[in-house]
Amino acid sequence: MQRCDDECSCTEVGPTRNGWGTTAPSARSGREGIPCPPCHRARGAPAAGDGAGDGAAAAILALLAERPMHGYEMIQELESRTGGVWRPSPGSVYPTLQLLEDEGLISGEEGEGRRRFALTETGRAEAERQDQRTPWEAVTDGVAPAAWSLRDALGQIAQATWSVAGAGTEAQQARALEILTDSRRRLYAILAEGDQPQDEGGVEA
Repeated sequence: MQRCDDECSCTEVGPTRNGWGTTAPSARSGREGIPCPPCHRARGAPAAGDGAGDGAAAAILALLAERPMHGYEMIQELESRTGGVWRPSPGSVYPTLQLLEDEGLISGEEGEGRRRFALTETGRAEAERQDQRTPWEAVTDGVAPAAWSLRDALGQIAQATWSVAGAGTEAQQARALEILTDSRRRLYAILAEGDQPQDEGGVEA
């Protein structure tokens, strides 16, 4: 599993009061490094804030080719379409939107307290020239289905843990801690075992 460092622009993933979610980048938190989700940038997630030619700009053009959106909606769409693997920060999306608007590829219009963006004719032509594979498909390419299931399970466990921590009795919290401690040991034991050979019937030898 890769780790964040001070040069990394990804966000930390960890338990929040609402379950499992993203927190501040490791460089801002002052930590030396924390585990990243299975995909990370090695799987194709673009670095934040690289400019109009990066994956963020391509993703914005691809999204706006479907319908007009505001900035936060784009962030939510990218997170949803990658199963939470890629959630670009506002510090990446909004400067890129401004740059694309300056280049005449998109136009913004104020409405209901938000600025909604749409492709211009030039921007639509640029979007049509992009690769057939969308940027969010490139980010998730090669991620095993089991990795998605693990991430979902992790989020559910984190949410249940916070529920016990917030509403459980001291005895219930102690039992929850025992379960989590035992689970951590058993998970490390899986890695220690390595790949187990299977017989023809699919049963581990």
